[in-house]
Amino acid sequence: MALSEQFLHEDLHPIDIVEHLAEHHDWDFDRIADDQIAMAVEGQWRTYSVTLAWSSYDETLRMVCTFEMEPPEDKLPVLYELLNCVNDQCWAGAFSYWAEQKLMVYRYGLIMAGGQGVAPEQIDTLIGAAVLSAERYYPAFQLAVWGGRTPEDAMQIAIGEAYGRA
Repeated sequence: MALSEQFLHEDLHPIDIVEHLAEHHDWDFDRIADDQIAMAVEGQWRTYSVTLAWSSYDETLRMVCTFEMEPPEDKLPVLYELLNCVNDQCWAGAFSYWAEQKLMVYRYGLIMAGGQGVAPEQIDTLIGAAVLSAERYYPAFQLAVWGGRTPEDAMQIAIGEAYGRA
């Protein structure tokens, strides 16, 4: 059964759909508020913290996928240069580093203006793409910050996109 089949006759809030997806995937989650949910998604390299929030004001479903990263102060210029290289390859979403919180952040906003609904498959793909991007570039961040590699060298290790299923 497709993910959307169980929602065919319902007009659910986007965060309700995210909650159902979290249950479906057996992810740990916390419904922080009516318009916000946080969950932990296990990846190959680490567990990612994924938060989605609905803004009815601008009809946008915002997602942030974070993981901890504490680079030495002298490596921040290399990290920022690498972020530019990484973001040049990201067509949906972008990475940034929140120095105060010591978090690497992948952000994306799904605009649903005009009262558009969202399909569970869209949200599932949104979360999957965030985790896939974090997994793909995590080794490059590690090499640049702790391995002493240049951003160009670190980008060579970024895992290529995989197609199909194992």
